[in-house]
Amino acid sequence: MSLRNIGIVYRKELIDSLRDRRTVISMIAVPLLLMPLLTIGMGVLSAKLVGQAMEEIPRVMILGGEDSPKVRAELDRLKDVQIVPAKPDYAEEISNKQIRAAAEIPEGFDAKLAAGEAMTVKIYIYEGEMKSGFGADRLQKFFRDLRDRTIHEQLVARQLPESLVRPFGIEQKNVAPAEKVGGAVLGGLVPYFVILLCLTGAMYPAMDLTAGEKERGTIETILCSPISRTHLVLGKFLMVLTASVATAVLSITSMAVSFGVGKKMLLGVAHGAADAAL
Repeated sequence: MSLRNIGIVYRKELIDSLRDRRTVISMIAVPLLLMPLLTIGMGVLSAKLVGQAMEEIPRVMILGGEDSPKVRAELDRLKDVQIVPAKPDYAEEISNKQIRAAAEIPEGFDAKLAAGEAMTVKIYIYEGEMKSGFGADRLQKFFRDLRDRTIHEQLVARQLPESLVRPFGIEQKNVAPAEKVGGAVLGGLVPYFVILLCLTGAMYPAMDLTAGEKERGTIETILCSPISRTHLVLGKFLMVLTASVATAVLSITSMAVSFGVGKKMLLGVAHGAADAAL
């Protein structure tokens, strides 16, 4: 095996690839631009969409409750939801995003609540739809608060301690440093991005060095050269390996810079929110 012949093929293919605009884009431009878009761009876009969804006052429907004026009056006083008239096609309206959620109040809710009878309030949502989830969360919060308030009032009326309902609490604490926690999260995601970008950077050079030679009609000339086919294949393989490694290095560099910039942006947003709160 002649390392000199392999080096000749490798240098020739490397120079030709660097002259090819599409190869340079897939090997250099994609990893340098894709990581900032995935980290900073997608993060900012997601935060904006979630913020808009949280600011929206969801339209919700209350089913039943005509015989329970007390709970209906409390629901009507809610400021973070908009109550719309009940309709039998509530499921279709939720699916069509005309309303975000619907809550079904059992018959005789007020009377049963005062008597301490068990009931179930059903909340209908569009599972997987973010705004529907926010609307359902606000309804759930209302009924959870009502349940806790009712428990408290019944305990006070019977002169019983609240610890009777919750005899002990459960608290979970993290003992690992923040760096290790962040490393564990990123460690499960970063390798997949690097592998995908390595494949992206090596894909076009590999196709160009094989099928591209045939399409351009230069494969016959190369095969007629005095260099053996083994040397030819190894030289082309080294070129593809170089493209893959270069893409990986650029991806990791771009990723580190993107995470650093993203961290500073998040800290700035957090400080701004804290200042606004004060």
